[in-house]
Amino acid sequence: MYLELQKRLGERIRSILAEKYNLQLENIPLEIPPDLKFGELSTPIAFELARKLRKAPKIIAQELVAALTGPDGVPGFAGFEVAGAGYINARLDRVAGAHRTAGASDVPPASGLHVLVEHTSINPNKAAHVGHLRNAILGDTFVRMLRAAGQKVDVQNYIDNTGVQVADVVVGFQHLEGLSLKDVRQLLADLQTKGQRIDFYCWDLYARTSQWYEQGSEEENAARKKLRYATLHELERGGNETSEVAELISTAVLRRHLETMLRLDIEYDFLPRESEILHLKFWEAAFEQLKKTGVLYFENEGKNKGCWVMTRPGAEVTAGDLDEDAKVIVRSNGTVTYVGKDIAYHLWKFGLLGKDFGYKPFFTYPDHECWISTEHGEEKHPQFGGAQAIYNVIDARQSDPQANVIQALRGMGHTDQADRYTHFSYEMVALTPRCAVELGYNVSEEDLSRPYIEVSGRKGFGVKADDLIDKLIVATRAEVDARQTGRDETERQRIAEQIAIGALRYFMLKFTRNSVIAFDFKDALSFEGETGPYIQYAVVRARNIFRKAGTTPDAVLAEFAKLEGVGTYLEGEAAEDIWALWLRAARRTMVLEQSITTSEPAYLAKHAFQLAQEFNNFYHRHHILTEEDPAKKTFLLATAAVALQELVLALSWLGIESPEAM
Repeated sequence: MYLELQKRLGERIRSILAEKYNLQLENIPLEIPPDLKFGELSTPIAFELARKLRKAPKIIAQELVAALTGPDGVPGFAGFEVAGAGYINARLDRVAGAHRTAGASDVPPASGLHVLVEHTSINPNKAAHVGHLRNAILGDTFVRMLRAAGQKVDVQNYIDNTGVQVADVVVGFQHLEGLSLKDVRQLLADLQTKGQRIDFYCWDLYARTSQWYEQGSEEENAARKKLRYATLHELERGGNETSEVAELISTAVLRRHLETMLRLDIEYDFLPRESEILHLKFWEAAFEQLKKTGVLYFENEGKNKGCWVMTRPGAEVTAGDLDEDAKVIVRSNGTVTYVGKDIAYHLWKFGLLGKDFGYKPFFTYPDHECWISTEHGEEKHPQFGGAQAIYNVIDARQSDPQANVIQALRGMGHTDQADRYTHFSYEMVALTPRCAVELGYNVSEEDLSRPYIEVSGRKGFGVKADDLIDKLIVATRAEVDARQTGRDETERQRIAEQIAIGALRYFMLKFTRNSVIAFDFKDALSFEGETGPYIQYAVVRARNIFRKAGTTPDAVLAEFAKLEGVGTYLEGEAAEDIWALWLRAARRTMVLEQSITTSEPAYLAKHAFQLAQEFNNFYHRHHILTEEDPAKKTFLLATAAVALQELVLALSWLGIESPEAM
């Protein structure tokens, strides 16, 4: 409702400016005043026009208000007034606004836009950790928001199964543990029989291998590093025992990753693997396009001699001058850098490569199949790639490679695609010292005084995602058992899982993407303050109102639609807190659009929290169930019903379930 009225007012002001002053303005600034006494919307447009019209802002504002309050007015608005030196404050028709909000549909119109979101993208060499969870939760929430806005979204999880991290764990299997391909197959079977996890096994092996590279003499370490790169070369080449070991391990670990993410209700549509990008000659096709369009050029001198390079974004290079800062795409030994393969992959994403993957089913979800790339796949498969817009959820440290891919697209003439390519960046997740101690790590006195401690997979210091989820559920279960003694074991476990997952997801989402997160159990699980459980508890509280009243939100809203005299309960100082709650609920679409436009789910998280706060204030101030006036009781119940439906919807967009009890 709020967004619709905001757009309506903007269009009306735009038409008045055209008719009255012969001015064509694309954007009309509209703001939400800090206090309801100033109305529900305001605009400083008169200040912007003062120089053009050679009039005082206050006079322009008075002329605009006169036009806005003409015979027809603006539907949905009760009035307009000039404030201060030229602000225009707008007051909504509260009765019409309440009825519109109460009847708002949660089904968006289809936008027709085909969007591809890539997120998670964990190297399949060990268990997922707490940092990976931020990526996956951000990506999954953004997917939910895009779908809520009516967009068609494909979810992809890029699997680097031929990279150095997988090579390192293969070195661990083959050289630290001395296992052959047959031995690795047997190990996988043994782990499955014992109910043990390959991703946890690899967690420790990867740390051991990373340390092994640096534990010998200088000569030994040099030999070990050569072994590392020889293994990497075998993985990229394929068709050998080393690459088969990598295939077995990376596929088994990948399956575990998908199972971990499913605990958070995170699903994928397609898993493109780097092995197919290499073996299906994606790079070769991209290489020809890059050379043909002049994006790549061969360097004959300087430090990049013998390499194929491209100019970096924003670089100013005079024709004929040597660009020592050029980005190397193909090294002098003929190997392709990460950025080169990524350019090829993104040409495929936009349907510009002229090649495609083979596809086969890999992982079955309750309502759809997740496919994986292969060299020779099934004839019938969903269509992936060819997207109109791309969002890549990749941490901020990858900003330079992402910028180079965009630069390459732009240089090849794919300007529209470059403009619709978004690097959805975010900062790292660390641990508070208290959290590290709770997880059993030895924390030095120096680290205890720090605000956070960075995790490191290579050093084996970190939190496995499943361990974190398990610990959250155990902590929550103790609280649920104390509160819900009348419920059976299955119900209590289900509630504990809903609260724990809600706490984790909200904690990862409430911080803006450019903030470093220091994870802490106590802060995340608190039922007070800005947490997931606080919002979930507001939902439970609202549901209890209807349970005790012996009715349902739908029944109440149907009765409210016929209720007369609603203005009595929405006007006056005593009703300001109730109207503020209705307004907050009415901002759903506006907050969703803002969150998508800025690629910032934190705005939606904040909206859900503020809505829960205002509902809780309303709950404590008004005696809903004991109200003796039937009409007012219906109105109060309708207020609770609107708050409940908006809370449940906002939580669902955040990927958080709304439990029946807590």
